[in-house]
Amino acid sequence: MRERDEEDMNGLQDTQSSGANVILHAFDWKYADVAQRAAEISALGYGSVLVSPPMKSEQDERWWLRYQPQDYRVIENALGNTTDFKAMVAALNRVGVLTYVDVVFNHMANEAHIRSDLNYPSQAVMAAYHAHKDHYRTLTLFGDLSEPLFTEHDFVEAFGIQDWKDTWQVQNGRISGGASDPGLPTLRVCDHVIAQQRAYLKALKAIGVKGFRIDAAKHMTLEHLKRVWTDDITHDAHIFGEIITDGGASKEEYELFLAPYLQETCLGAYDFPLFSTLYQVLFNQGSFKSLIDPYCFGQALSKGRAITFAITHDIPNNDVFLDLVMDEASEWLAYAYILGRDGGVPLIYTDLDTSGIKGLSGQPRWLNAWQDPKMVQMIAFHNLTHGEPMSVLEATDDWLVIQRGEAGILVLNKSLEPQSLSVTLERDWTDLLTGVTLSSGQHIDVAAQSAMMLVPA
Repeated sequence: MRERDEEDMNGLQDTQSSGANVILHAFDWKYADVAQRAAEISALGYGSVLVSPPMKSEQDERWWLRYQPQDYRVIENALGNTTDFKAMVAALNRVGVLTYVDVVFNHMANEAHIRSDLNYPSQAVMAAYHAHKDHYRTLTLFGDLSEPLFTEHDFVEAFGIQDWKDTWQVQNGRISGGASDPGLPTLRVCDHVIAQQRAYLKALKAIGVKGFRIDAAKHMTLEHLKRVWTDDITHDAHIFGEIITDGGASKEEYELFLAPYLQETCLGAYDFPLFSTLYQVLFNQGSFKSLIDPYCFGQALSKGRAITFAITHDIPNNDVFLDLVMDEASEWLAYAYILGRDGGVPLIYTDLDTSGIKGLSGQPRWLNAWQDPKMVQMIAFHNLTHGEPMSVLEATDDWLVIQRGEAGILVLNKSLEPQSLSVTLERDWTDLLTGVTLSSGQHIDVAAQSAMMLVPA
């Protein structure tokens, strides 16, 4: 099943089609910290910032609790509150950077350890609303805080997912940590739930939010997605779902979950098919030839719907995905490819040492990835070559050379040895990553396990 053609889509790309838009995934950053760094984020070439879910959740430093909503009507969590969030959006707007947010619509918080009912927010939170009416009035996005957002009538019958290849179970069961975990209460697709979720999205758009990442979209039915993300919501917004698969067309997870989503909605998605292809090439002895045109073979999403990446927040922070963490050299090559190719919106992951994984330098692996000088130059190349046609100059199992019109040349070498390529340059070019200038008539010599991003000298 092929995805919809790009020309059939509605307002999905309105926000990002006119220019380059590299997304900074400021994972678990406080809203005030994003605001403080707004000018630097803009100066480094980012077009947008994706922040963790702006809603009410537990005031706790553990990141996963940000993905357990207590209420949509108030922003109050460990990252800040509604006031902080509005200030952040305004700060980003002032420097021309768009605000994207994570939204969690599949489930509510697992609070079975403290109560047995399914009223959200809890009685304790409702009491706090009542006791501090003036305070919460300033934080309210929409609705009446004297009434619960959801009651037991808004949830499906509780059962844990057992078979992760059974579409009905995955989209109706609870995500849980095992037999002893009651799991995350799954919301029912009904008028009330849809109305609250749409009101929340409209309130965020009114503040100035321009993009939405749909968390756990794999667990939501197509009916749910279609009823929430209608034309009025998707207009002038960039929306993409998180549907984790183990590859592209022909893979079971792709056919069960991602293919129907692409066919039945106009929304974008994380390009897990491309990530799987990259992983096989860079980390599992695959061939660079498979990256010449992966979309043609169902191993990448169409360029107008793809969010491309080298790593997501789930990969280093969940044990089940840890084997997808590439070594540093491979990850840099993956970033060079997604920032050097034509197609997709690249997402750059950074965190606050959430996983505890250290790099070769002994420093937290992704803490400063967003401002690494090499990353900055890769983003510059992406922004300079955005929209330019792509043609392959040379491809073998170990290296790949891509021309981007007259604006640039991308060179990738995954071999453990330096390579002297047969491509002869017809003008002078400068490598953004090293600052070295190559003269007309010169062959391209590329170091082992490295990339070159050449622009006219």
